[in-house]
Amino acid sequence: MAWSIKGELVENCSCNMLCPCWYGVKELMIMDQGWCATPWLFRIREGESNGVDIGGLNAALAAFYPGPTLLDGDGTARLHIDARANADQRRELESIFTAKCGGPMEVPGSLISKWLPTLFSDIDVTESNGSLTAKVGEHGVIVSKPLVNEAGDPMTMHNVGFALALQFADNTAALAPSDGSSWNDPELSPAWEGKSGAVGQIDWNVS
Repeated sequence: MAWSIKGELVENCSCNMLCPCWYGVKELMIMDQGWCATPWLFRIREGESNGVDIGGLNAALAAFYPGPTLLDGDGTARLHIDARANADQRRELESIFTAKCGGPMEVPGSLISKWLPTLFSDIDVTESNGSLTAKVGEHGVIVSKPLVNEAGDPMTMHNVGFALALQFADNTAALAPSDGSSWNDPELSPAWEGKSGAVGQIDWNVS
């Protein structure tokens, strides 16, 4: 199965800023609440899968990990696919983001033991002054507020474990706190509010 995606991955989670799981070192992955909940927003600028154009669409992957560390896995996840997608696009996006067709999604997919039924949701994204807010159906709000230094340059992480595993451009993730984000899906996890977050640019290609 051949597919490609260019776009942006926006990550939130239930830990305080900064989530230690980004480092990819099990001994450091101490979850603030004894568990971890996270949504990832995928903003696809360009993309194709099996000849189907998937550019311009969004998807959100929400997951819950019971701990004690992320690498212990046993996660539960639910995928939300942009309600604008047609039947062919939905099929391809579901295959990609539930890790059924290779690529970087195999890394998070290996930590998921249970997939809840995929939902086709309105994913409304707004941007203002560099910050992003995405409302995902009736389940959650993803907020991303990039951190900048005194010179106005973005604060980043380079060569950390997750940036490498998810093949971010230049192996770099921009720090982007998620204060104001929240998620409420009783089948998935306890309701929670976010604080930690990061953003990375992706250019994935599987042939």
